[in-house]
Amino acid sequence: MPELPAVPDLLATAVQALGGKERVGQVTMATAVDHAIDTKEHLAVQAGTGTGKSLAYLVPSLRHAVRTGRTVVVSTATIALQRQLVDRDLPRLSEALSKPLGRAAKFAILKGRNNYLCLNKINSVIPDEPEAELFDAFAISRLGREVQRLNEWASDTETGDRDELVPGVTDRAWKQVSVSSRECLGKSRCPFGQDCFAERARAESAQADVVVTNHALLAIDAISGIQVLPEHDVVVIDEAHELVDRVTGVATAELASTAISAAARRCAKLIDEKEVDRLEGAAEAWHDVLDELPAARWERIPDGVAPVLALIRDAAWNARTALAPQGGTTQQGDVETAAARTQALAAIDEIHDSAVRALTAFDEPDPAKRHDVIWLSADEMRGVTRRSLRMAPLSVGGLLRSRLFGTATVVLTSATLQIGGSFDGLAITWGLPAQSSSQSDPGMANGAEAPADADKVRWSSLDVGSPFDHAKSGILYVAKHLPPPGRDGLAPAYLDEIERLIKAAGGRTLGLFSSMRAAKAATEALRERLDTPVLCQGDDSTGALVRKFADDPETSLFGTLSLWQGVDVPGPSLSLVILDRIPFPRPDDPLLTARQRAVESRGGNGFMAIAANHAALLLAQGTGRLLRSVDDRGVVAILDSRLATARYGGYLRASLPPYWETADPEVVVKALKRLTENAV
Repeated sequence: MPELPAVPDLLATAVQALGGKERVGQVTMATAVDHAIDTKEHLAVQAGTGTGKSLAYLVPSLRHAVRTGRTVVVSTATIALQRQLVDRDLPRLSEALSKPLGRAAKFAILKGRNNYLCLNKINSVIPDEPEAELFDAFAISRLGREVQRLNEWASDTETGDRDELVPGVTDRAWKQVSVSSRECLGKSRCPFGQDCFAERARAESAQADVVVTNHALLAIDAISGIQVLPEHDVVVIDEAHELVDRVTGVATAELASTAISAAARRCAKLIDEKEVDRLEGAAEAWHDVLDELPAARWERIPDGVAPVLALIRDAAWNARTALAPQGGTTQQGDVETAAARTQALAAIDEIHDSAVRALTAFDEPDPAKRHDVIWLSADEMRGVTRRSLRMAPLSVGGLLRSRLFGTATVVLTSATLQIGGSFDGLAITWGLPAQSSSQSDPGMANGAEAPADADKVRWSSLDVGSPFDHAKSGILYVAKHLPPPGRDGLAPAYLDEIERLIKAAGGRTLGLFSSMRAAKAATEALRERLDTPVLCQGDDSTGALVRKFADDPETSLFGTLSLWQGVDVPGPSLSLVILDRIPFPRPDDPLLTARQRAVESRGGNGFMAIAANHAALLLAQGTGRLLRSVDDRGVVAILDSRLATARYGGYLRASLPPYWETADPEVVVKALKRLTENAV
């Protein structure tokens, strides 16, 4: 094969074909990604909004795939970025580079099996077991309408991909027509195996140069030990600041009495009634024992819990033995029985594994060395409290180091990777060694003991900057004169400050609040004080609210966590971002509290390593909503005076873009009024 053009040349060709212009940060990043692939050294790249980081990693990825014949996996955290890559960036890039690369590059999107419609299930007469609240007539009626719509869509869709169904349906409805990997009959046993949407997606991905997936499937591929993704030697992780949370979510298990009862109902027609009764009895016992305990993290197994967990484990094992697969068949009736058996086995296996996981979680006497954090949760839904036991890994760094960084060259990128001015905060949670000698060892920052081989993992970091001139385009205003935030909601002084700022901005405000209660309280109060509209998260779908906000410059939008990272509104509709307080994690968050204590047990600073890093990452994401194009101007107002007065304030500010800073409200009000006048 002839030598391919160098990455800078390919990037220049792509940028010209796509009607863009050369950006220094983009060229720097593309060259660094190419070098990382060649040297097999992992790379973390912070690339600010407007850098064009997608092209910067796609161009060297396509060149590598075409040159070597090896697939590159690109993983994202959000559906929006997946769709951008597959529907816009990759088709245009493939066409633009087809001549210099010698052929058009092939690409595909791959998701977990339960994201695709299951033809066998939708043609089956065996429905999923409804949850208890679905015995409400209205809920059943809505479910029926959605399932009927899915049946009609099944004959029209070419991909069976849930994300292509517009408008979407509830999770309950989708469960009626989809299966997990555990529930799948398998291509050879399923009568629809040749036409299976999930299998077709996997086959397409096996032939692709670039496969776009999500962090959850990447985690499943690493955790399960079962190959889900095609063979690959390079992984690009975009939105890498989300990686640890997404992997933790995949590795988290739950054990609830309702799930045990549902599994028993699945087994009812498949195994002996005695074994079903044992499962039902275990479900009742589990409900009763959890009902007597407070919602809290467990430092040890409470009295009376271990025998019930053993009862669940043994009942599930006996049911599993009775459900043992009987081999494949071809008659439709037998296929439906096999499908029901496979789904029952999946439910039973999950219950058994969760019970064993809970029983063995405390075998290690040192809490800082335990693999799992266990807690009892109590969630309110429609006036009913649902109690369950949850289990999450204390750290995922070791898993990522061995199963991800140990098997491929990894490039991690995001607009926000430096916390407190350093890459180490996030890198350590990924299982990589700290670059700075002043940092504590990896174990001290993520809640896990430092591995003996941590120093053998080679990685480098790079900040390619941003095309924005933050100091000239934005003001960071810290309301130093306000009292520190309390626990009793927004103080009157806060509401007065918000009112004054929004009036000066003429609307045009994104209000980011630390809780839904605070967002709703502010909305209610400000709607009475302002002449401009105020929208609140929950009034409509998030997408619809953001569109209304972007279309009307006088509108303000208030909300909580998903808006901190999910709003992209360039132009005059957004001139002011207000943050009510530093977004520290809740002090009763069981997982983060356990990780904090594990750091402290090794002599580290748990607050800085866990709580402050968590807050710094969200602050950087939230303040990043302001400037979305080079022409944007505005103010970020943080109402929490601790950012200016507390010892950790400097660390948090070092995580933010380099805006011009002030604590003078008069300066800010005048600046907002000028922006408003110029925008009219």
